[in-house]
Amino acid sequence: MKKDIHPKEYRLCVFKDMSTEFTILTKSCVESESTIKWEDGNEYPLVKMEISSDSHPFYTGKAKLLDTAGRIDKFKNKYKKFAK
Repeated sequence: MKKDIHPKEYRLCVFKDMSTEFTILTKSCVESESTIKWEDGNEYPLVKMEISSDSHPFYTGKAKLLDTAGRIDKFKNKYKKFAK
């Protein structure tokens, strides 16, 4: 195993799924500019996510259609020449 490849400075952070508003407080070393006030009254760094276990179809058992930044439209326009 290689030595000194993992970060040493872990701290509490809040991760928020922006599609479902699901939040979780956990330790991380990820950098973040924004903060959020947690249920315990303390302020923690906020990391915004597009998808989490609360919104991913594998974990929820149901498919949700999330069109982030028009990706579906871009795909349809790119391949419309192959449509019958």
